[in-house]
Amino acid sequence: MAKGNINVSVENIFPLIKKFLYSDHEIFLRELISNGTDATTKLKHLISIGEAKTELGNAKIEISIDKKGKKLTIKDQGLGMTMDEVEKYINQIAFSGAEEFLEKYKDDKNETGVIGHFGLGFYSAFMVAEKVDIFTKSFKDEPAAHWTCDGSPEYTLVAHDKKDRGTEIVLQIADDSKEFLEEEKIRGLLSKYNRFNQVQIKFGTKQVNDPDFTPKTTKDKDGKETTEPHKQIEIDNIINNTEPAWNKKPADLTDEDYTDFYRELYPTQFEESLFHIHLNVDYPFNLTGVLFFPKLSPSMDMQKDKIQLYQNQVYVTDNVEGIVPDFLQMLKGVIDSPDIPLNVSRSYLQADGAVKKISGYITKKVADKLSSLFKNNREDFEKKWNDIKVIIEYGMLSEDKFFDKAKKFALYPTVSDSYFTFDELIEKTKVNQTNKDGEHVILYASNKDAQHSYIQNATAKGYEVVVLDSPIISHLMQKLETSGEKVKFTRVDSDHVDNLIKKDETVPSKLSDKEKEILKPIIEAAVPKENYTVQLEAMDSDSSPFIITVPEFMRRMKEMQASGGGGMMGMGNFPDMYNLVVNTNSPLITNILNSKDGKEQKHLISQAFDLAKLSQNLLHGEDLTNFIKRSYELIK
Repeated sequence: MAKGNINVSVENIFPLIKKFLYSDHEIFLRELISNGTDATTKLKHLISIGEAKTELGNAKIEISIDKKGKKLTIKDQGLGMTMDEVEKYINQIAFSGAEEFLEKYKDDKNETGVIGHFGLGFYSAFMVAEKVDIFTKSFKDEPAAHWTCDGSPEYTLVAHDKKDRGTEIVLQIADDSKEFLEEEKIRGLLSKYNRFNQVQIKFGTKQVNDPDFTPKTTKDKDGKETTEPHKQIEIDNIINNTEPAWNKKPADLTDEDYTDFYRELYPTQFEESLFHIHLNVDYPFNLTGVLFFPKLSPSMDMQKDKIQLYQNQVYVTDNVEGIVPDFLQMLKGVIDSPDIPLNVSRSYLQADGAVKKISGYITKKVADKLSSLFKNNREDFEKKWNDIKVIIEYGMLSEDKFFDKAKKFALYPTVSDSYFTFDELIEKTKVNQTNKDGEHVILYASNKDAQHSYIQNATAKGYEVVVLDSPIISHLMQKLETSGEKVKFTRVDSDHVDNLIKKDETVPSKLSDKEKEILKPIIEAAVPKENYTVQLEAMDSDSSPFIITVPEFMRRMKEMQASGGGGMMGMGNFPDMYNLVVNTNSPLITNILNSKDGKEQKHLISQAFDLAKLSQNLLHGEDLTNFIKRSYELIK
């Protein structure tokens, strides 16, 4: 029997471990299972190269609970340890990691969750246990060992009569951690951290139908059939899938396999994914994974944290900030990389060179996949566009390299349901939608129904009108306008149709300059000047007498501010500003000007103004009530 003190300068280190790592206390089980997994996979390797003269067998990790005895046991059938190896790995190497951790972080309460990074995995057991026993027998022909420690620097190490190969760790659960003696709690942790573990994990047993038994069916005298109950057998309850889809070759998987894996990851999701991207790279870093494009709404208010990060099939986190580009965090799926430490701080990840390369690789891989889908089946890509456009538009805004690639497959649907790329749109509008300054003017609508009359006026002139309705589109338009092309985006309701794409030709006005000078103050007096600027324009005589437009610059600035644009604080507090465009060639305007009855004049202006507001969905409350009463009077 050997007794000793673990060589550590911090007095009573175990309470400190518990104190500083309390927020992560549940990960002790993940750490101990990871140790058992390593021991099993290493033994498998030694057997394969002939250095271990033993049979691996159906090696598994077994978790068991003794609620009455307050014990939780983690047992593997891996390498095992000799007494000398216990002394080396448990008393020296692992605890030096513990001391290093505490020395570095004892004054920093924010930097928790770094256990594995410091080789501290085994000692995380003392976060929940008041005593830990290790029973271990090496695959080598040497006696088994029993190590025990009660949460102080003192330990004992003695020989043991354990016959089977592997390591059994028994935790005497502390009174303040009794939740870890509950089956549901342990089952939840196994599902969270280890459901794709490389080595099978057994947690209890379960009853299943005996595959070798065929129930007999008999008939009574009346011909009624009765089938005997199926014979039940008890088998190991294996809680994990050791061969998840991301570890297989894409060529070996069907679309159905990916669909099944998606359902395995998100069993409560009703929506299927639109398509998947299989990641697989071994240089300059190792990374595998499968990312799924879910069906998204145009809203930017979406839940992130749907991508799960694994290290060698062990769950690490679903907060992949700094690893996955921000715009792709709305995707779902799995990323697995041994180059990302199991437990490190977010600041470490963001500063790590390998992690930055991983982020860049994922961006490139996603862009290449989208480009391939677009080229190989454009029709299908167009059908899915509205479900994926928010991610792509967000990516174009936030990642320049993605922007350059996405310009070739990002789509701009028209009001007539045609789809163009940016270059196709420029080519399509080159002749008809170039203004006198040589700019390509891209007309767009943000709401087909609300802007219907404006769209109709534009399409009647042969203009293409695209539908751009995502919440970040104002930002993207600004980027496209400054990306080298001589292009300008203009919403169809930002001016009357003749001014949207200003040509050299002008429509002559039927009113003289003197008449216009008389007309303008009459109309200004009848509309609220704090919200409306009156603008006299000569248009076709059959165009509406009054048209309300929204100045492009002001509206776009307000939209950008509302969706998080920088440098525009306070824009949202500005009153809504509109232009009231008066068609000086309209017969109604001539009637208003020539009317000698001031009451009738005001009556006509109010009616025409309310009709213009109604077309823009701006007529509400008392104004709407008065408009309806006035309209009935006109009918009478």
